[in-house]
Amino acid sequence: MNYIGISAGFHDAAASVINNNGDILFAGHSERYSKNKHDKNICEGLLHDALQHTTSADLQYHYYERPWLKLLRQLRSGEGFIWPTWKKLLGSTYHHMGEPKIHTHSHHLSHAAAGFQTSPYDDATVVVIDAIGEFDTISIWNAWYDKNGKAQYKKLWGQKYPDSIGLFYSAMTERVGLRPLDEEYILMGMAAYGNTTHVDEMSSELVESYRDIIFRDNLHTGVSKDFLAGVDDMSIATSAQLIAEQLIMNVISKAKSLGGSKNLVYGGGVALNCLANRLIGDYYDNIWIIPNPGDAGSSLGAACLGYGKRVNWINAFLGYDISGPYPASRIIDCLVTDKIVGVASGRAEFGPRALGNRSLLADPRGEEIKDKVNEIKRRQKFRPFAPVIMEEYADSYFDMPHGFNSSRYMQVIAECRHPDLYPAIVHHDGTSRVQTVPKDGSGIRQLLEAWYAETGCPMLLNTSLNIRGEPMVNDRKDADRFELMYNVKVIS
Repeated sequence: MNYIGISAGFHDAAASVINNNGDILFAGHSERYSKNKHDKNICEGLLHDALQHTTSADLQYHYYERPWLKLLRQLRSGEGFIWPTWKKLLGSTYHHMGEPKIHTHSHHLSHAAAGFQTSPYDDATVVVIDAIGEFDTISIWNAWYDKNGKAQYKKLWGQKYPDSIGLFYSAMTERVGLRPLDEEYILMGMAAYGNTTHVDEMSSELVESYRDIIFRDNLHTGVSKDFLAGVDDMSIATSAQLIAEQLIMNVISKAKSLGGSKNLVYGGGVALNCLANRLIGDYYDNIWIIPNPGDAGSSLGAACLGYGKRVNWINAFLGYDISGPYPASRIIDCLVTDKIVGVASGRAEFGPRALGNRSLLADPRGEEIKDKVNEIKRRQKFRPFAPVIMEEYADSYFDMPHGFNSSRYMQVIAECRHPDLYPAIVHHDGTSRVQTVPKDGSGIRQLLEAWYAETGCPMLLNTSLNIRGEPMVNDRKDADRFELMYNVKVIS
């Protein structure tokens, strides 16, 4: 039996495949195939690749949420009536799948399974925080394996629509002129530039209870354009981030008191807020956040629920494969001469962050590098870039937060110990969103070792290889388009 998990119908459609031994054979994003960012539909190219990786004719399909329950919430919230047939949710791909029986799972349980069943823990307290599932917006679970190795979940506490930390953050994203459910990460970057003068005003206007995570209004439709009129966007971002952090930590604190484990598994789209994540170590020593904690990652969660046991998590390189050895030496040659180079090699990352296989890389030491990379990517100059560093050197260069001795998927920020030496990867507040790479034999590890031998510097600037307005590069054809458009060499 092979277990195929699917998330689709709302945003960030994805598909994952697990075999009967618990191996993750494939996990990929629909947007990488259709070139439509946050594509909600399963692209036929994605489905073809997923099925190409199956190793059995016996396929079991699992969907990441319960469509009928979601329909009920949409009716109650006045969003309209869309009959949830599989043909509507999955489009033409449902026919290409052979119109099979599809098993459904609750939205938050799929998030929980994606985290717990990929984690190294035998038991964990699981926290899920997102915008909205069917009704759930926050959930806390106990998770463990029974004597037969089957994953068990017991829900301990939850909050329901419309009270939602994710919807609050999206509403603030829209308030500053950014796209909600897309550019929340930009709001997070903006938070370093504002002041805290308006935190109390925003809090009193919007939050009724920090303890129970209750808001005064339904923020699903955002806030009015007059909300905090006259306040600059940067300060709105700062206030939103600080309020979100307090709300998130109240949930984590509640999980600590309710759960019975010393291990935390954290999921849902809000878990991508790496600025808030730095605080979690105040509550837990052992923390696992899957590199794709949002809805796309729930395709893997749905497949995990079908499989039922711990899966064999190795790394996030699970998508489309550009075959061939990792071109470390050629990348070094380009970095030495041009300072900036793209790489499209091996299997694509499963998750929203480039981790070395679909990356734009640069020397982090030059004063001019950050502006050059921003110019290439045609994005706002205030936005930060991440360092990728050999894991054993991380503590020497960054003050890693408690609970995060490693940050293999750019899941947390840390204060840079030598900001003057590495200006390209340091944000306005002196922090960096760190990616650590262990001695795992991966291509990016080989590159870092060669770069260190060449320069004495154990890190590189790493950002996603993508054409503006499009998702990350997927195949060599995409890489060729990037080269042509931006005049930057992309090596495979």
